[in-house]
Amino acid sequence: MKIENRQQFLVVLTIAAAGLFVAVNFIITPLAGFWSARQTQIRELRLQVKDGNQMIIAETRTRNRWAEMQTNALPANTSLAEQQLFKSVDDWSRSSGAEVTSLMPQWKNDDTNYMTLNCRVETSGDLGALSRFLYDVERGPVALRLDSLEITERDKDGQELTMSAEINGLALLQPDKK
Repeated sequence: MKIENRQQFLVVLTIAAAGLFVAVNFIITPLAGFWSARQTQIRELRLQVKDGNQMIIAETRTRNRWAEMQTNALPANTSLAEQQLFKSVDDWSRSSGAEVTSLMPQWKNDDTNYMTLNCRVETSGDLGALSRFLYDVERGPVALRLDSLEITERDKDGQELTMSAEINGLALLQPDKK
């Protein structure tokens, strides 16, 4: 090869290498990153649309459940709420045959939107009466949750039992409308 051809060849090779370097580092790599980010964004948007469609489908069920919760919640007035809880416990004890020996309510105001009524209920009776009492608590229309339960025997045969239960009720507060 002649020196002139070699120089021209090296110049062309250098220009081609520089062009390839520029193309890879400043065109192809950023476009690949942009494309990858775009694909990720499209995937996330599709998931959001899918979740939104599922929420639209479940809207009626969710609204009905929320309306039921609002209807069955304890009143925001503490004395009315306690009265409703006491009446419910009395009804449950009468229908189950369990004897309520102690009822200790205590209010907690953890949030501006709701309050909880924590109530310790002590009952006594046989296993059938206590289980029926628990069934009535769980199946009753009042928004109550059974948090803890302790059963002890009162006689040596285990026929007479004492049950201590921690029951929590929910009272929704109405936000001030301005």
